[in-house]
Amino acid sequence: MIRSLRRAVRLPQPRTRGVDLSHPARSPLGTAVVNCAVYENGVRQPGDHPADEAIRRVRRSGAGFVWIGLHEPTETEFAGIVELFGLHPLAVEDAVLAHQRPKIELYDGSLFTVFKTVRYVEHEQLTDTSEVVETGELMVFTGADFVITVRHGGHGSLGPLREQLEQDPAQLAIGPSAVLHAIADLVVDDYLDAAAEIQDDIDEVESDVFSLRGGGGAGRIYQLKREVLELKHAVAPLDRPLQTLVTEPMPHVDARLRTYFRDVADHLDRVVEQITSFDDLLNSILQAHLAQVTVAQNEDMRRISAWVAILAVPTMVCGVYGMNFTYMPERDWTYGYPLVMAITLGLCWLIHRGFKRNGWL
Repeated sequence: MIRSLRRAVRLPQPRTRGVDLSHPARSPLGTAVVNCAVYENGVRQPGDHPADEAIRRVRRSGAGFVWIGLHEPTETEFAGIVELFGLHPLAVEDAVLAHQRPKIELYDGSLFTVFKTVRYVEHEQLTDTSEVVETGELMVFTGADFVITVRHGGHGSLGPLREQLEQDPAQLAIGPSAVLHAIADLVVDDYLDAAAEIQDDIDEVESDVFSLRGGGGAGRIYQLKREVLELKHAVAPLDRPLQTLVTEPMPHVDARLRTYFRDVADHLDRVVEQITSFDDLLNSILQAHLAQVTVAQNEDMRRISAWVAILAVPTMVCGVYGMNFTYMPERDWTYGYPLVMAITLGLCWLIHRGFKRNGWL
């Protein structure tokens, strides 16, 4: 039964982005409840089940569990489910208001877990204002006979994941903790996908900075650093909740899944290390870019200084012969003017040649 766990979670199928409307139990858009289903022995029971009817059916039979999915519910929309499942007010407040750090908390009768979801935003070319990472939130209430997922944001739909899990009843038969593991694995896999895409953006910026045309402005680098920082804030805090699931026995979490949570934690560690390396690499790229700017400015100043030195010769000569003295050399000589101009041009040519040879021009 456990052997099929990883296979069910990692089916080689493309993930659907955005809101999934293909599921037969999908509620109409505009309602908070996205899906409500009853699972017995890992098999989804046919028919549409309101939340109250679903939980009564499960508790009457003493087997299976209910999985309810919600999308950005209001306090009023969530009130009925809160009363039905006895959810803790503090956890409910976090689930409705969102903007929480990844965490895991144990309340009376339920386990409350918060995940930050991440989606890479496609763009043709990275600019100073490009959005690279879009984040959302996913809260999971796990009880003995129920799983309640609350999603915030325009991505991270669990419809495809639910359908994948339903293809392997042996996994769902483990109970609500199997759903919690699948969600954690999906979230971390999305982190890996986003990190891989950001790596391509960093490679592009790096190539531009070190190209002959000297592209890759500081604005793009700073924007990418901000997006990497946003990704880091979403990813890094999840490490402690996953370590808790790995090392400590938790209510409503099957002990057989701790090995699989460890695998998810290992993938998360890899993402955190990769993001840290991104930050270091971007710092190096930024320093290289600033060094290039400094070198270019120095070269411009050298060129300006060289031309100023060249023009100083005719300026000096003209200044001398512009003085109104009666007795000055070559002033009354027929060839005085051509001689002075020839000497001036010759000195300018010699100075220009010297600067050219030394790489100043």
